[in-house]
Amino acid sequence: MLSAKPAIVANRYTQSVSLFKSASIVSGLTLVSRITGLMRELLIASTFGASALTDAFNVAFRIPNLFRRLFAEGAFSQAFVPVLAASRQQHGDEATHVLINQVATLLIWVLLLTSVLGVAGAPLLVWAMASGLQQSPEGFEVAVAMTRFMFPYIAFMSLVALAAGVLNTWKRFAVPAATPVLLNVSMIAAAWWGGPWFGTLGVPPIYALAVGVMLGGVAQLSVQLLALRRLGMLPHVGLSWCAVREAWSGDGPKRILQLMVPALLGVSVAQISLLINTQIASHLAPGSVSWLGYADRLMEFPTALLGVALGVVLMPQLSAAKAANDTQKYSDMLDWGLRLVVVLALPCALALLVFSKALVAVLYNYGAFTAHDVQQTTVALMGYGVGLLGLVAIKVLAPGYYASQDIRTPVRIAVAVLVITQLLNLALVPYLAHAGLALSIGLGALVNAAWLFWGLRNKGAFVPNAGWLRFVLQVLMACAVLSAWLYGVAQYWDWTALRATPLLRVGLMTCVLAVSAFLYFVTLALTGLKFRVLLRR
Repeated sequence: MLSAKPAIVANRYTQSVSLFKSASIVSGLTLVSRITGLMRELLIASTFGASALTDAFNVAFRIPNLFRRLFAEGAFSQAFVPVLAASRQQHGDEATHVLINQVATLLIWVLLLTSVLGVAGAPLLVWAMASGLQQSPEGFEVAVAMTRFMFPYIAFMSLVALAAGVLNTWKRFAVPAATPVLLNVSMIAAAWWGGPWFGTLGVPPIYALAVGVMLGGVAQLSVQLLALRRLGMLPHVGLSWCAVREAWSGDGPKRILQLMVPALLGVSVAQISLLINTQIASHLAPGSVSWLGYADRLMEFPTALLGVALGVVLMPQLSAAKAANDTQKYSDMLDWGLRLVVVLALPCALALLVFSKALVAVLYNYGAFTAHDVQQTTVALMGYGVGLLGLVAIKVLAPGYYASQDIRTPVRIAVAVLVITQLLNLALVPYLAHAGLALSIGLGALVNAAWLFWGLRNKGAFVPNAGWLRFVLQVLMACAVLSAWLYGVAQYWDWTALRATPLLRVGLMTCVLAVSAFLYFVTLALTGLKFRVLLRR
């Protein structure tokens, strides 16, 4: 009995280290993905700029991505992973493999039907997403053609989400985190070589990007299926009607569907907000959709490196803790995740507010991307930056509900936040144009995160560990030092004027960011923050 408590403490410390290691793997591979994604956007920006045709591609690409986020990475993942983790915890691997087979069989048939309907309804989808593209008839026609070509991308990515859910449940985090690089590489090759080649054929070069998207989807799915095969969990898909009926007879698929209904509503709320914002942006100045897209790409760095990485790692662990009825472990993991959100996301948010123009200039201000585009993308990025802390925190807080198979509460919150966001749009867009759309999303994310946090605290599911006040003060002190440094550097150099010397500009940015990281973490250490203690918690 005397050795029980130390053993429990040691076990929890080991689990924390394992979680941190897993999150670091996901974050590191996601960093590679985001760097290649940024290279992709940089190449697209310098090659095509911000025009009616780039708006057309962005709209066409958003349509399958909207469905992907609704079904694949959204409602399906939120319902599938908790049920999968609970099945493995309670029934073992063999029974869980049967569940995977059943879900894969049903998913294949749904995706085939969805793809056919999406290709046939492309004109209606483009009009619903961005009717303002009709200001340029060529832009609207190009968007419809690319939508038809790219819509089956949703099928590839839904199957990728299935594979990723299995791999993450088995704690094989590396492959799902790494495969998005393949999409970026495919699109880079398409823009670099495919665009000029299409031009020689008399085809608008922008179509090459659509080809790159489809090749990237095929590559991602191929790698994930190979990983499942090595794991021994490759799904056996039934193609007959009898196989479909047998798959539907299982309790697991029915439970997943029950959870997907409220989850779909919750995810739909976020995608409806995106749809409304894209529709509004399409009626603003030409290039508005692209400016928001370029700013969003920069936002994906911190949200993916921090929020997505933590969410991916925590979801199956929180689900397993709930299935085992280990409430203390569940609360401890949420506490650990939120501390990492604060210590890593807050400085990123401040950097986006005081140093955004320099970041946009260094990354995008080449070729067809003008100084005007820099300014317009900068104000959008600042609007998004206001809500970065909330956007990242949601990725940790929402899994706290999904792990308990409580999807209704986040849905209700999301519906309320959608209303708040659109009211903010009414107030802000007339004065700030596309930047008002970004700011509305940022403010809505803060409200969403605060509401989710209050809900977990109110029902006693999350009990913060001691030391939060001191911890927050330490982080704020380090952020103050970081903000002063970045503001001074932003004012000292004209980052747009340095376009004539790109190597010097990139070198200066590298040095500034290195010094920024040094100042922030040294200040944290001087305030007494111990990273070993943070990791252990």
